[in-house]
Amino acid sequence: MPDGTLLAFDFGIKRIGVALGETLLGTARALTTISAEENAARFSAIGKLIGKWQPSQLVVGLPRALDGSEHEMTARCRRFAHQLEGRFGLPVALVDERLSSSEAESRLGEAGLNWQERKQQLDAVAAQIILQDYLDVQSSHLGEPA
Repeated sequence: MPDGTLLAFDFGIKRIGVALGETLLGTARALTTISAEENAARFSAIGKLIGKWQPSQLVVGLPRALDGSEHEMTARCRRFAHQLEGRFGLPVALVDERLSSSEAESRLGEAGLNWQERKQQLDAVAAQIILQDYLDVQSSHLGEPA
């Protein structure tokens, strides 16, 4: 994992949640949600975020069924990850995102947000959970023999 800033994405057909993380601190935070459904608008918004934050790597949540099998959204997310890599020339890591949206919903509910407030933040918080899981796994591998 390259040192520096990371951007993570929770890809969806209607929205893409975005989180920001820092490898040295090992922390992630929800950043924003891209609500555009058209690819050109989505990639324009992503390009602006990349220009602003200058990430060294991108992370994309990879949805799977609870049993680990792949489904239609898995293929869409892989395609999205390949498009990111091709358009922006940054390494992209795919991370298992099973239950990230459920965990995000739970966290937002515990914070006392109503359903409208939760809906606005859900995808960005799911991206934060995906990125934090990635950072935690990467830091647990530091110091292991190669």
